[in-house]
Amino acid sequence: MASCVAAMALAGARPASHDPGPVAASYSGHAQLSFHRRGARARVIRASHSRPHHPSFAREDEGVLEWLTGAGAALAIVAQISVSLPASAVLYSPDTKVPRTGELALRRAIPANPNMKAIQESLEDISYLLRIPQRKPYGSMEGDVKKSIKIAMDNKEAILGSIPAEHKEEGAKLYTSLLEEKGGFQTLLKYIKENDPDKLSIALASSLDTVAELELLQAPGLSFLLPQQYLEYPRLTGRGVVEFTVEKGDGSTFFPTGGGEPKSVATIQVIIDGYSAPLTAGNFAKLVLDGAYDGVTLKCASQAIIADNDTGKNGYTVPLEVKPAGQFEPLYRTPLSIQDGELPVLPMSVYGAVAMAHSVDSDEYSSPTQFFFYLYDKRNSGLGGISFDEGQFSVFGYTTDGRDVLSQIKTGDKIRSAKLVQGRERLVLPSIAPEGS
Repeated sequence: MASCVAAMALAGARPASHDPGPVAASYSGHAQLSFHRRGARARVIRASHSRPHHPSFAREDEGVLEWLTGAGAALAIVAQISVSLPASAVLYSPDTKVPRTGELALRRAIPANPNMKAIQESLEDISYLLRIPQRKPYGSMEGDVKKSIKIAMDNKEAILGSIPAEHKEEGAKLYTSLLEEKGGFQTLLKYIKENDPDKLSIALASSLDTVAELELLQAPGLSFLLPQQYLEYPRLTGRGVVEFTVEKGDGSTFFPTGGGEPKSVATIQVIIDGYSAPLTAGNFAKLVLDGAYDGVTLKCASQAIIADNDTGKNGYTVPLEVKPAGQFEPLYRTPLSIQDGELPVLPMSVYGAVAMAHSVDSDEYSSPTQFFFYLYDKRNSGLGGISFDEGQFSVFGYTTDGRDVLSQIKTGDKIRSAKLVQGRERLVLPSIAPEGS
């Protein structure tokens, strides 16, 4: 009965039906996006919400319907969910460890020295404690900073020793700035003693940026080997930055949220992550270099902005690529089971996440060319704030500049140009293009 009630509760948490758009489908009790195009139109797919036909389901359904007849049923449901649901029902967990910004997700995705990761976790704990209203636990924050200082000082040789020789000087400067200079650990301690949350928040962001820079120096390439069948695919062995210039299709203007004059064009910057999605990010970077997105029209659907370009196979397929949190390498052609507690390193539950649409033939593959910006909205997510489509798409980057532009894009607006402004040296282009997987 508990599983039956849980299924009903999950169905009740689903977002209401939207106007027709290229957002679609459902699977195993929760909604799933599928960006499929056939010809010039986007097709909406909405699978049945019914469960498998089996006598045991029928008997349980009858029992549930009878149980729901009284006014006390609602209280019984709440009590049963709170007591009987497994701890792994991650959609309901208020403690779900999902990064809520692209910057945080990208920082966590860097495969760096364990000592730097320990420092990062301690500093991120301060960020969490700063969100506590009224009396903030400054004593715990001080403890986190002192823990970070001890880790950094006790493991200096290991931290700097994991940086390639050509970057050691830069790494040493970053290490020193973290320990001694303005915006580093000593500044954090100063603002903690002054009980100044605003200045502490700014200094903390600076320290975390320095930590990320050090981690990137420690991660010169992939920390895992690609499967043999994917060695002929383009791949990105680190980070890249793509800059989109978008323009209004109707001649109107974009309005800067921070003030300033309206402009006919706007810029969106995306960091793409080859550490967690090397094939997807590599394929995308190659397409950007080839000019595949220049002049492409954008289409808007509920919670997504989709590149309305050709989704043909182009002679090859790209497998679904998702790296689970805590795992060493990505999974291929295998979506995650969020209800079983699996979470991706690069979550889609972030406003401005960038992912590839599904192939028109199979959800085990991504479209070779069609990508989308995901406009995450907590109101249309599970009770844990996780998108119903989490773990089902190849997320490969995040919008880091121009997020305010995304909300102003309408169907018919265009990508004037897309340029790979950083990361070309990390892009590996095999001499033979892949023909399948």
